[in-house]
Amino acid sequence: MTTEFRPIVRIGDTDLDGYKAVAFALASIRGIGLANAYSICRKLNVDPHAPLGMLGDEQVKRLDWAVRNFHEIAPSWALNRRKDPDTGRNVHLIGSELILAAKRDVDLMRKLKSWKGIRHALGLKVRGQRTVTTGRFGPTAGVTKKGPGK
Repeated sequence: MTTEFRPIVRIGDTDLDGYKAVAFALASIRGIGLANAYSICRKLNVDPHAPLGMLGDEQVKRLDWAVRNFHEIAPSWALNRRKDPDTGRNVHLIGSELILAAKRDVDLMRKLKSWKGIRHALGLKVRGQRTVTTGRFGPTAGVTKKGPGK
């Protein structure tokens, strides 16, 4: 069976470049990194270095299923949403679901007025970084040091 080359392949609600290798094309889906892409290819016996556009319809369907149901084929430590606060299950989110979940998490922190929520609300650094020299607002005119005796 010969398959014709497809320049654009749709997997996981994302249009992927058919000229790229399978692993690198899958890694361009938000929520799927290069390591996850290689593990999907290994699990499905797909050559990760073959061009994505050369795969047949059946292989593309299997890849789409694997990307959408990554939590079923991967160990729990490889997932991006373990013990989801809403459901309590281990899931792996991709695409817009991942963006919306992160936004909901930040909104919950703001609502609870946790330290991270307050930092998010003020637009400041959240993870303990220094703020003396970075993260400044507005145009910077340079740094003036205090002179002796000041």
